[in-house]
Amino acid sequence: MLLSNLNLLATAPGGVARLRELILTLAVQGKLVPQDPGDEPASALLKKIRTEKDRLIAMGKIKRDKSLAEITEEEKPFGLPASWALVRVNELLPEFQNGASSRGDVGGKSVTVLRLADIKKRRISLADTRQIPIAESDILKYQVQVGDILITRVNGSADIVGQFNLCDTAVDAIYCDHFIRMRVSNQWIEPTYLALVSESSLMRRRIKELFITTAGQKTVNQGHIGSLQFGLPPFAEQTRIVARVEELMHLCDALEAKGQLEAAQHAQLVSTLLGTLTDSDSPAQLAENWQRVASHFDLLLDRPQAVDALEQTILQLAVRGLLVPQDPQDEPASALLQKIRQEKDRLIAQGQIKRDKPLPPISEDEQPFALPPGWEWVRMGDVLDGGSGTTPLRARTDYFADGTEMWVKTTDLTNGKVTTCDELITKAAVVENRLKYFPAGTVCVAMYGGAGTIGKSGVLGVSSTINQSVFALPPTEGIDVGFLHTYVITVRSQWMSFAAGLRKDPNINGQIIKKMVMPLPPLAEQSRIVTRVAALRQLCADLRERLSASQSTQAQLAEALVQEVA
Repeated sequence: MLLSNLNLLATAPGGVARLRELILTLAVQGKLVPQDPGDEPASALLKKIRTEKDRLIAMGKIKRDKSLAEITEEEKPFGLPASWALVRVNELLPEFQNGASSRGDVGGKSVTVLRLADIKKRRISLADTRQIPIAESDILKYQVQVGDILITRVNGSADIVGQFNLCDTAVDAIYCDHFIRMRVSNQWIEPTYLALVSESSLMRRRIKELFITTAGQKTVNQGHIGSLQFGLPPFAEQTRIVARVEELMHLCDALEAKGQLEAAQHAQLVSTLLGTLTDSDSPAQLAENWQRVASHFDLLLDRPQAVDALEQTILQLAVRGLLVPQDPQDEPASALLQKIRQEKDRLIAQGQIKRDKPLPPISEDEQPFALPPGWEWVRMGDVLDGGSGTTPLRARTDYFADGTEMWVKTTDLTNGKVTTCDELITKAAVVENRLKYFPAGTVCVAMYGGAGTIGKSGVLGVSSTINQSVFALPPTEGIDVGFLHTYVITVRSQWMSFAAGLRKDPNINGQIIKKMVMPLPPLAEQSRIVTRVAALRQLCADLRERLSASQSTQAQLAEALVQEVA
């Protein structure tokens, strides 16, 4: 059943990872390969191990351990095949040894030492090892052998501590004190089986329950590892399980690579076909290209990333004048631009705004595409009056206690409407820090915060103040807020690229925003564009919701199948 439903499992959200987990679960429960009545049972293995242990104790080579508590019925998580035995690690006669000090020994011999950085996918990597001096008398003590398991003893990450890292090839190296080495006899225990048992979700949960946490570091010790319990199969079955798990994990690798390749190819296909839309020279050509793409929407828009790409394409078409037809009766943008300039001169004369330094003329090289008739290229600073805010002194706790005034930061910008913020300030903070209120309809842009934040935007739904990392573009008569925000969204990648390429600490500033060239349509067309964009973005939102519902159904089917198999 597992193999016959691989495609359903692998294509479900997080499917390959879930499939790997299922394979390990089946392996440690004795459900992955059939039992062979001819195999020597695990109980016979344990008798041999106990006999050998008694012999070594009698010879004085090892000490007798404290008796381990018997495993109660409540501790048994599932039933095991008749030939298996539920055991603790200490019952396998393991040899434990903590690693060598990473500082080494003065005057010692230089040897290769394995560190956490030398573990890749729970196997040893010699790609970038280091050497430390170790007393020659101790080298053999810490020497790694094939079949050894290096258990991560200490780390800040709960996902790393307690990992069983198998040495499956000969290496001339010792290991540092971040590890506990565990060595078992391969007469009775297949080390690779022990390593795969440790990767199962059940064993990982048990290991995490044993952590000791100090100063943010989590540790396990030899006693913790020795107390772990697991199902022990006959030796012959251990080898069959290992071979089967390796076979199925290779299949998972192939499914994962296939999924990644398909995702990359799908993204390239979407990019190419949607690119034909933005490359259209006229509405007529766009209509022709749109029909070609629309006939394949069922194949293209089968994942959320493709819908995101379509939405970005819609916004690009909007600001290029290709989304709605032009109307020759509309007042051209050139006349609109004159009115905007006249209004700006009036506000400057009244002292309501300051006159900025003249911005340079727009060269042809700065115009990324041809504009429809009636449109004009403008610099944002020539038609918009923007500004940023500040952060009140944090030491003044009274500025932030029981705040009532909106104070927008980059974390409040989610490319939509901003009606709430995660931190309010007091009226006194606004007055004493001379913060400016920006009205509803102001488009805000994030200037700082790294590549993941720069250029994020939002439209104020209520009057708000802002901090110094946000640049505000208040509403201006003659420019539709919806059209302005649409354009701001489309140029975000340009701002991120400019910021990352220009500075060690990426950011943009008000001057960069003001110098940005912007296409300006007639006001009536701006309104038509905004209406069309809103309708198409809603369709994208609906499509995402349907995809999410479909993926949820697929995930539920996959989970039901997993439960049935397990």
